[in-house]
Amino acid sequence: MPDKTVLITGTSSGIGLATAVAAARGGWQVIATMRNTAKAGALLAAAEEAGVTVDVRTLDVTDPASVEACLAGLDRLDALVNNAGAGHVGTLEQESVDDVRAVMEVNFFGVLHVTKAALPLLRASKGRVLTVTSVGGVVGQPFNEAYCAAKFAVEGFMESLAPVAATAGVSVGVVEPGAVASEFVSNVGLADDAPEQAGPYAPALSAYLDRTRGAFASAQAPQDVAARILDQLTAERPAFRLLTSDAARAFAGTKLKDLDGSAVQSLTAGWVA
Repeated sequence: MPDKTVLITGTSSGIGLATAVAAARGGWQVIATMRNTAKAGALLAAAEEAGVTVDVRTLDVTDPASVEACLAGLDRLDALVNNAGAGHVGTLEQESVDDVRAVMEVNFFGVLHVTKAALPLLRASKGRVLTVTSVGGVVGQPFNEAYCAAKFAVEGFMESLAPVAATAGVSVGVVEPGAVASEFVSNVGLADDAPEQAGPYAPALSAYLDRTRGAFASAQAPQDVAARILDQLTAERPAFRLLTSDAARAFAGTKLKDLDGSAVQSLTAGWVA
């Protein structure tokens, strides 16, 4: 029987699905959550092919009651992987503030809801929290204003929480992929004729989409990201920040010299020691 339990959000596809299977193969008891368990077919098929089992449960990260219901049934939790999220392409003049709020609900407040509910269990087990953010949480990107704002918020929140949680024995870190070959891009809600509808921003949006399609043509495989996440789950002293590919490191490196977050962590740990 596995002696460690990990809860992973957003496991119906992509990084979440691959991480759930990789963790189960690594000997973890996996609680694989998703908003709609009717979409669990791909995960269950991948788990069967790998010869492992996962415990699929309903969890809507934007619904505090759903989060509480999912976590309430757990006696033990050793790790949490916050993976659920949604892409969004748009620019402020052409969308409502409510559109931006919706992006924040999924990508920022959803992470907070789940982490807050999990922390008592993680304190008891001296466990860890890993949150999948993005290089978009480091470098602001055109037409990703709301998405990058949410990911920047997650990064700042977790970087600030890490030294505090460490005093209670809980390790906190972030995982920053670049382009990943998954359904993420198809879920940004952008119509095929979006450039034609972009008014004064049409040339810029068209150029952005061309560049993005090129970037995702050589995207990292979800299974590769999952392997890196599993390394972080099992490392004795994981770094705060994990950039999952050379491309991600090069991109984030245009802004960050402190690639593994150790300098900031050393500084802020002294504030609560």
